[in-house]
Amino acid sequence: MRLDGDLVWPMDNTYGPSVIRTPRADGTFRLVFGSCRRSAPFDEQGFKEFGPDALVALAERMTAGADEFPDALLLLGDQVYADDPSDAVLAKLREAHGERQDSEVADEIGNYEEYTWLYDDSWTTPAVRWLFSTVPLCMLLDDHDLRDDWNTSLTWRRWVTEQPWWRDRVVGAYASYWVYQHLGNLSPEQLDQDAVYRAMRSIEDDEERTAYLDSFAWTADEDPASCRWSFYRDFGDESRGVRLVAVDSRCSRRLEPDARAMVDAHEWEWVRRHTVGATRSIQHLMLGSTLPFLLAPGLHHLEGWDEAISSGAWGPRGARVGEKIRQGMDLEHWASFRRSFDDVTTLLAELVSGEDPPASILMLSGDVHCSYLAEARLTAVRHPGTAIRQLTMSPFRNPVPQYVRWANRLLGARWMTTLLHKLARSAKVRDVAAEWQLAHGPWFENGAMTVTLSGADWTVDVDHADLQDGHQLLRRTGTYGRLDSAGNRLMS
Repeated sequence: MRLDGDLVWPMDNTYGPSVIRTPRADGTFRLVFGSCRRSAPFDEQGFKEFGPDALVALAERMTAGADEFPDALLLLGDQVYADDPSDAVLAKLREAHGERQDSEVADEIGNYEEYTWLYDDSWTTPAVRWLFSTVPLCMLLDDHDLRDDWNTSLTWRRWVTEQPWWRDRVVGAYASYWVYQHLGNLSPEQLDQDAVYRAMRSIEDDEERTAYLDSFAWTADEDPASCRWSFYRDFGDESRGVRLVAVDSRCSRRLEPDARAMVDAHEWEWVRRHTVGATRSIQHLMLGSTLPFLLAPGLHHLEGWDEAISSGAWGPRGARVGEKIRQGMDLEHWASFRRSFDDVTTLLAELVSGEDPPASILMLSGDVHCSYLAEARLTAVRHPGTAIRQLTMSPFRNPVPQYVRWANRLLGARWMTTLLHKLARSAKVRDVAAEWQLAHGPWFENGAMTVTLSGADWTVDVDHADLQDGHQLLRRTGTYGRLDSAGNRLMS
């Protein structure tokens, strides 16, 4: 590609040409996913603070053998950190605006132009740039794409919308997300139906186009039902294939304590339409959400208890305490939106009890800076033909400190789970119509997961990033999957 006569692509040939791969002859489909990637130098200090980069390691693996190419890549949030930019972006911010110490957001991204610096810094790493040009991408946004704890609660929402910097920040976040991430989620047919896409292609005046996109971005935050960030993708055989339904669990929330929901009715109706209401037969359903549907059981009970007391189960004083705990511990996953969690279990029950149930329902998530596989069973219906699994992979590159690892292990202890279950019941939190356990993990290293689907079979490869002789590599931690035809578990 040349612009004004200058060669702008490819920028280097380290990783070879960017290619388009056709579907595999045997129908096998392979998807890599994960979340949470910080931008930092690949030097001694960068590796010490953030470790090796799983996306770079994936690109290195791909150059070593064509069979390792994934068919798609799913990024489940925190692709960029607007509230904690890299040193390189921070230096650029300070150069442009000076030392803005009069503001609590002086060292954060403030508008659309600054978001372009953020994406440029994160995505022009040669290995990542080549990876993104070679493997089809789909993405969801999460809180750090805008600010930590985004839409955690109504209290947080009321506080942030009163801040003088909020409008420029949210307009820049949504507008840049639409350009840099969301457009790639949509098929050509979906793009043809997208009003914003049509407007941006038809408006010729730059200022008018900018004003239109800014207005769209602001309205998207003020009125979530005015747009949709959830999307779906179909892969494989048209008659009975693979469907990915990626659910926005950040922007379309309802935050009123008496009507709290992870996704509003408008968004959930769309999810149902493309799952239980799908017109095509689905052999494998992948439900994507930046936040895990299923947490460690102890953490699930803790979040259920905190939501109950935050909503008044223990009176006004308990509600204030619950709100502080909710924000302080980031207790904002599906478990803390019990109404929506019940919607999910109802949806799963309808799927597995239908005339043509999927062979697997794989729930893909990130966010929590650890990775694990949970095996789940619905208690209201039997589903011997459908495996239900929570697959959580995080981070690509942003490991947590040791005390957080200890806390995760503590919450996973059986005695702690029992104690927290009793605590939740004391706040009149009822049990949900599902049971699950963490079958493998948790792991805390940077890494990525690969889901491989072939016929009715599914397997999950867990890889973690290593640094060997200066090279960033992926190390296979394990392979897990369904039972084979002889009844043997596919596991190593």
